[in-house]
Amino acid sequence: MTDTLTIGGRSFASRLFLGTGKFRSNEEMAAAIAASGTEMVTVAMKRVDADDRDDDLLAHVRRPDIQLLPNTSGVRDADEAVFAATLAREAFGTPFVKLEIHPDPRHLLPDSVETLRATERLAADGFIVLPYCQADPTLCKRLEEAGAAAVMPLGAPIGTNMGLRTRDFLEIIIADAAVPVIIDAGIGAPSHAAAAMEMGASACLVNTAIAVAGNPVAMARAFADAVRCGREAYLAGLAQTGSVMQAEASSPLTAFLD
Repeated sequence: MTDTLTIGGRSFASRLFLGTGKFRSNEEMAAAIAASGTEMVTVAMKRVDADDRDDDLLAHVRRPDIQLLPNTSGVRDADEAVFAATLAREAFGTPFVKLEIHPDPRHLLPDSVETLRATERLAADGFIVLPYCQADPTLCKRLEEAGAAAVMPLGAPIGTNMGLRTRDFLEIIIADAAVPVIIDAGIGAPSHAAAAMEMGASACLVNTAIAVAGNPVAMARAFADAVRCGREAYLAGLAQTGSVMQAEASSPLTAFLD
């Protein structure tokens, strides 16, 4: 069975996307990326010298099978985001951009108003925009209408590894979306990623949970398996849950002892 994810005209066999922050070394990061099988890797513009193609971080990420997803982390409003995205397109030669606007450095929560404004401007300028956003069904629909190629609602506050704290809202977003829904932020364990995929999410983006693990390479493989299994379970059709009072036996209740 072929089950690919298409974003911006590019197809991805892997539905696990990786971030590049917090790894103990670039070599460890590269090994985790390889073990994960990912085909989409985010790179923060503020962490690289975009004019230096031999930049050590980029040297460990650039591969023919990987789509670089430069992100605008650190910008405070739509104007700064558009400027950063334009620089990224020129430097990396790709219209893909992960739009991140979080003016509060304490919590790194996305600014919904500025994110929508920037999405409208970037999409109109030909960018393939993947906005990191609040798990707000109304906002995600507005971002879709503004031209976002996908939406990336948070599962929990970024870096917390708390899992799918916004699950009820994510289910609504997934049910209503006409573009891919990528769960971003808060995923702290492979089980969280599997649960997101079982809900029908298109992909998961993971960074902290892999980067700070005792063995990032093994954890990357575990996440890859979890995302794949969660997706297969969703496609297979999960059995409906019921209450204890409505339990139904899996075998016929026959009077075989009479």
